[in-house]
Amino acid sequence: MATPREVNPFVKSALEYGPLILFFVAYLRLKDRVFTIGGTEYEGFIVVTAAFIPLLIASTGAIWALTGKLNRMQVATVVLVVIFGGLSVWLNDDRFFKMKPTMIYLLFGGLLGVGLLRGQSYLKYVMEEMMPLQDAGWMILTRRLMMFFFGLAVLNELVWRTSSTETWVYFKTFGLTLAIFGFFIFQGKLFQTYGTEKEDS
Repeated sequence: MATPREVNPFVKSALEYGPLILFFVAYLRLKDRVFTIGGTEYEGFIVVTAAFIPLLIASTGAIWALTGKLNRMQVATVVLVVIFGGLSVWLNDDRFFKMKPTMIYLLFGGLLGVGLLRGQSYLKYVMEEMMPLQDAGWMILTRRLMMFFFGLAVLNELVWRTSSTETWVYFKTFGLTLAIFGFFIFQGKLFQTYGTEKEDS
């Protein structure tokens, strides 16, 4: 079994967030353009989506090559981007790509829910090295994150169905990312209460 390798955190962050940032920048530059490819007209959003798919695959592959591992969330994200992004490009319909975050959050929330029904925290298996917690803390965090993911799925549906593509791109790039960071920041009290360091002291 391959041993996970340490990698420069700046390089890892660039590989994780670089594709999303490049997608956003490319969209701003090409959003008002229409490209004719093979006799079919494609809006800038579709062209940018087509470029984003191999870019995400390459960056995820680079993470795997450098660290020797990928977590389940990274793998699931790539698979869903390929499926829904590919459908958007193939059918020339941006709705499929906009539904992708909904599917991701429903999948993650559903998996966490299945684990809770079995009395387990699947989140612990994915993030235990990053956030050492007592078992009770993991169960609480898992329940909160499950509900948070379901909330994000509903929110994404509301935004893309009621707003312009540009608004959704801003929401996807900044809104969802900041929401996830904010969620974990507001779990500070839980980490203090159930951190394993406290148990060991």
